[in-house]
Amino acid sequence: VQLQASGGGLVQAGGSLRLTCAASGSVSSIYVMGWYRQAPGNQRELVAVVGTSGTNYLDSVKGRFTLSRDNAKNTVYLQMSSLKPEDTAVYYCYAELSARESPYLRSAYWGQGTLVTVSS
Repeated sequence: VQLQASGGGLVQAGGSLRLTCAASGSVSSIYVMGWYRQAPGNQRELVAVVGTSGTNYLDSVKGRFTLSRDNAKNTVYLQMSSLKPEDTAVYYCYAELSARESPYLRSAYWGQGTLVTVSS
């Protein structure tokens, strides 16, 4: 199982970007999927994740970021709007899922980071 992240880049403040994270391989069930981010000198923080209990957002992105999910494609999308320089970070895709080889084992997976840079 792999998580493939894409969609980062450079954007001016106030602009928009969409990040995509796709889980591939022998995926059985996805329990949680979403995005974390880490800015230089900061700890990694949850940005938005969707699970069985709904979607959770970092307070500072509420109203600006929207997480959506395509279950058929094992993919989540993070639509980021009204971007601010403080959103600059490496964004990491995250999922808790089980593989077909071990359908009762729930494990955490991280994708490669994708850099989002918001210029002022």
